[in-house]
Amino acid sequence: MSITAIIPVREGSRRLKNKNIAPFAGTNLLINKINQLKQVDAITNIVVSSDSDLMLAMASSQGVLTHKRAPEFCDEKTKTFGEVVAYICENVPGDDILWATCTAPLVFPRHYKEAIKLYHEALEQGYDSLVSMEKFKRYLWDDNGPVNYELGIKHVPSQQLPPLYFVTDGILLAPREKMIEWKYFHGHNPYRYILDKRTSIDIDDGLDLACARAWLDMDESVSQIDPYIVERGGGAASNCFRLSAGQYAGTERKVAA
Repeated sequence: MSITAIIPVREGSRRLKNKNIAPFAGTNLLINKINQLKQVDAITNIVVSSDSDLMLAMASSQGVLTHKRAPEFCDEKTKTFGEVVAYICENVPGDDILWATCTAPLVFPRHYKEAIKLYHEALEQGYDSLVSMEKFKRYLWDDNGPVNYELGIKHVPSQQLPPLYFVTDGILLAPREKMIEWKYFHGHNPYRYILDKRTSIDIDDGLDLACARAWLDMDESVSQIDPYIVERGGGAASNCFRLSAGQYAGTERKVAA
């Protein structure tokens, strides 16, 4: 079974100009993603699909395959999203497709390796695809008011809310023929591959890009710290939150001022 990783990029970007080739990690987002995918042995082919000659040239310089996309499959107007997915999948090789966006730069090779292993296991268990998601518990409203909690006496702490999930677009895996049939990159019964907040970042605007750059070199354990737990002993966690009397006084004076 062969896996083809597709990196979809296009010339236009509404919120952040040229975001797919924005500087990142000593190179740019596109080449960064190509380099990450090259480290995953289970991936047979890497294909950059784009309407941009510049981005396709970058891909060729890295020794990966390219797919020149017709303009109508990039303008987000002429063709539906589903038609774009099917069109790209019809024009690349491989039994399975790994949709790997370069705007998810903190999805590292080890995540792809783990996801591919879990994907094969998931198919045997009856799942039809694999999708990376972030689990969260937040108070949500729509135009009519609260969606997942009640106001007043029945209000509960956020940690008691039922978990919700959003698709991160970092890893999407499914059989190529199924993606063409569904005109989508996952089915109705996907395996949920849960990523943490740091890994789940998807760059859509300048603030996202700044966050991804800041988090790139951050020790991963920092994003796993429970902010509500502070050690009472002399451990490192307690030292992080302890203020001396002088420091506290200084903080108090600044607030008062």
